[in-house]
Amino acid sequence: MTAPGRGAWRVIARARGAIGARFRLHGRDPEQGLDCVGLAGWALEIGSLPTGYGLRGGTRESVEERLRAAELGAVAELRGGDLVLAAAGPGQWHLAIAVPGGWVHADAGLRCVVERPGAAPWPVVSIWRRE
Repeated sequence: MTAPGRGAWRVIARARGAIGARFRLHGRDPEQGLDCVGLAGWALEIGSLPTGYGLRGGTRESVEERLRAAELGAVAELRGGDLVLAAAGPGQWHLAIAVPGGWVHADAGLRCVVERPGAAPWPVVSIWRRE
C-alpha cells in the first residue's frame, strides 16, 4: 500500500472516527450504527447510498455500478483512504477503508466498526477512489 494522497487523510480520519460504532444493517450514522455501505458513505461523504439489500446477494457488476454512480473511480494501486470491494464469502460483498497499516470496516460478526491490522482478510476484488 502506498502513502495516502492529499484528500485521503480526511477519509481515514472519518473512518477511524467511526471505530466502535455498533453494526446495524442499512445503518448510515455512527451514532445509530453502520454497516459496510454506511461506513463507506460516512468516510467518503457520499450522499446517496443504496438501501434494501441483504448481507448476501447481488453481483460484482451491480456493486461496482453503484460505486461508479457515487463518483468513485476504479484504480489499480491501493493507498490509504481507498475503498476496497472484497469477496467476504460466497455471494457476499464487503466494503472496507484502507488505512495505513490495516483496514477499517463494519464487522457484522463483532457487531461494530473495527480497525484490523495487516493485509485484508478477504480476497480484494477492486479498489475505488474519489478522483
